[in-house]
Amino acid sequence: MQALEVKRFLEEKLPETQVEVEGEGCNFQLNVISDELAALSPVKRQQQIYAHLNPWITDGSIHAVTMKFFSRAAWAERT
Repeated sequence: MQALEVKRFLEEKLPETQVEVEGEGCNFQLNVISDELAALSPVKRQQQIYAHLNPWITDGSIHAVTMKFFSRAAWAERT
């Protein structure tokens, strides 16, 4: 599995969301940029992402995922 594949998939499933993905194989680090997700509780944020990745996690294509969430403003300020 490639990082670009994960990025495209999540951005398709989560409109108005930008996803920056690092990693390869079965381990990925996600920076999720979304005002909508940033407004949710940490657990709800992760549930939104895992709901889409679960088939790949179940079949072993993805083994580990770490996530950081940013509002659009917070993402713009970090650089």
